[in-house]
Amino acid sequence: MADLGTLLIATYVGLTRLATPAGWAIVGWRRLLDKEDPRRWRERLGDSALPRPTGRLAWVHAVSVGETVAALPLIARLTAAGVKVLVTSVTTTSATLAGAQGSEAFRHQFAPLDIAPAVERFLDHWRPDVAVFVESELWPVTIDGLHRRGIPLIVSNGRMSPRSARRWQMFPTVARAVFSRLPLVLAQSEGDADRFKALGAPSVRSVGNIKFDAEVPEAPAEVAAALGVAIGERPVFLAASTHPGEDEVVLEAFARLKVQHPETLLIILPRHPDRGGAIAAQAAGAGFEVVRRSLDAALPTPTTAVYVADTVGESGSFYRAATVALIGGSLVDGIGGHNPIEPARLGAAAVSGPYFANWLDVYAAFLDADGLVLARTAEELAEAAARLIADPARRACQSAAAATVVERLAGAVGRTARAVLDRLGPAERQP
Repeated sequence: MADLGTLLIATYVGLTRLATPAGWAIVGWRRLLDKEDPRRWRERLGDSALPRPTGRLAWVHAVSVGETVAALPLIARLTAAGVKVLVTSVTTTSATLAGAQGSEAFRHQFAPLDIAPAVERFLDHWRPDVAVFVESELWPVTIDGLHRRGIPLIVSNGRMSPRSARRWQMFPTVARAVFSRLPLVLAQSEGDADRFKALGAPSVRSVGNIKFDAEVPEAPAEVAAALGVAIGERPVFLAASTHPGEDEVVLEAFARLKVQHPETLLIILPRHPDRGGAIAAQAAGAGFEVVRRSLDAALPTPTTAVYVADTVGESGSFYRAATVALIGGSLVDGIGGHNPIEPARLGAAAVSGPYFANWLDVYAAFLDADGLVLARTAEELAEAAARLIADPARRACQSAAAATVVERLAGAVGRTARAVLDRLGPAERQP
């Protein structure tokens, strides 16, 4: 007789069959909000216009831009080993990034909604030999579908915050049913690993964070060179991956910063490029001369105060140009912070706000090494940026400390790739 957890999952999966009209409605509403690709929206319902490639196929799911960037080195390792890779994501921005990196061995599709009809159509078509979910994406219907078909699922770069673990622990029967269906979890840290084990995952290893190995996407060399010429000798204050509510703080800090360093250029790189127009209007309303990158690939002029970098796949070039870089998602509560590894890899002295719950272990490593500065308010942000701009030696020491942390903690991609290839088995065994 099935246990209670299995019955609960089966009931939930069955109920999602009744939710198909709601799934269509959700996709339709997202299309109206320009959150779905108007040409590919049926992929969210499990349909595909692409054929399944022959040979071994690994399905890698990376929900958004950060996870997609982190997964690219893993994908490169798998394709180099002769494995075909299907990459799925949810956001149109991540799809654009993945599409730019695609090849014969690497295809992108939007992930299906986690409802039984969509998941079944998706799995019937692609028939992956292994599934790799990057970070904390846990979809009960998809997990159950993979489990019933005997397709091994690996959680890569597994992250389980204390808050999320407490929420799962409120429903222990459901948690054990879901987590027992995760054959292998490759956790970012020992703390994450312990929380996955406590929730019922049968095999958990702490292998480190694959984002320490991820390359940061950059603009073509000629574009980066033109950006460098346009900036000249001006110090650059970069606000990277900002969210609503943060741009106001950044602009206030920039106004304070310009009192001490009037020649400074502010580059705002929004997490979602479609916010570029709103940010530009906000900056202009604050009295700054603004240029938007997305409008005819415009470059800043000598009189530009705020440059809105509302494009995809060029963040590395802006980090390289930055004198000081703010890590977005950290100035307002509820987002959890964004990747502090990217500025460290590219030599930018980094400042962060106080909210970084998604990166506790990584932030601890940078803070312990004096490779990162925290600022809680616009005033503190302006002061931290001003100190770093004024003191090249301080800036160099902080950047070097952060680079040492990255070098010390790299290597998770290789360990993850080996685990995936072990689950796939030898090529000759595959149909």
